[in-house]
Amino acid sequence: MHNKQNNFKFNFHHVLHNAGQDTVYETLARDCVQGAVDGINGTIMTYGQTGSGKTFTMMGDTQNYQHRGIAPRALSHIFQEVAMRIETQFTISCSYMEIYNERIFDLLADMSAPEARTEYTIAEEKPGRGTFVRGLTETVVTSETEALNLLFSGELSRTTAPHKLNKRSNRSHSIFTIYVQQRSRSGVSERVITSKMNLVDLAGSERLKKTLESGGPVVAPLDDTLKKESMCINQSLTYLEQCVVALSRKGTAHVPYRQTKLTNVLKDSLGGNCNTLMFSCIWGESAHLEETISTLRLAQRMMRVQNDAATITVTDPVKMVKKQERVIKELKQELLMHDALSDRSGVVYDE
Repeated sequence: MHNKQNNFKFNFHHVLHNAGQDTVYETLARDCVQGAVDGINGTIMTYGQTGSGKTFTMMGDTQNYQHRGIAPRALSHIFQEVAMRIETQFTISCSYMEIYNERIFDLLADMSAPEARTEYTIAEEKPGRGTFVRGLTETVVTSETEALNLLFSGELSRTTAPHKLNKRSNRSHSIFTIYVQQRSRSGVSERVITSKMNLVDLAGSERLKKTLESGGPVVAPLDDTLKKESMCINQSLTYLEQCVVALSRKGTAHVPYRQTKLTNVLKDSLGGNCNTLMFSCIWGESAHLEETISTLRLAQRMMRVQNDAATITVTDPVKMVKKQERVIKELKQELLMHDALSDRSGVVYDE
């Protein structure tokens, strides 16, 4: 008798099998992106084994418009909504980063520039932006075309390498963030609603015995690089799982966000003020059953994490100062009228 489990049962919100990119977006992703336009933070992440289709789900086929992924569709959706809301003034900006071997790289920065930064720190701003990377290039965009240019140029800068399971395997986690600020065009209110949309393409969890069986001559330096990359990827995904497990248990005092750059950057998305959606991509083959079960287990744990998402409203300091100046001017005029009626003259009211 072998005490080995042969049956596995998992419950999920949706199972998408042989679904087109439009079905994937309309079924699940659209509501999350709509929330970001309405002022609620959102995160969409793709998770799974290497070669299972994470980047295709997020980016799609760049050569075929019909097969575009979640990220291009999200940008199109956001700018369509902005165009329809003529009474609201929107400011849209984007940043793009990758985490490679536990280091943050700016995919929108000109690395050839002499003043290019090489070290970035993760900071937190409450209320407002939440967790963000200080010093990361943030570019204001005014059209869908400008935003897509940033997305695709940054994607070309990502670190990739070939191995047995994928000819162009991403060796880093990437996070494309869309920041949305909205305020009334009338100018009567100093309130600004801020939100952000994180589009996260995680590097694939992998086993070296499967990815390094190339069938060809062994290239030692390349293999060593792949081994180091795999170790960093698997370590960060392990801590991601630990954070999810801690958040899914009620009454857990400590969540290990600071153990890796990935979990620290995604602190808001995992257990904060955010609508978070995870796509778990799997291989439908028996040879990868162990990795598939591991992916599905994490996805099921992720479903137990409950986030409270709410709109974030901040005050525009420039408009606030103008409002106070206007109030002071009106009060001075009232005092001058009062002095005139009381037959007092020569009274000076300082700033």
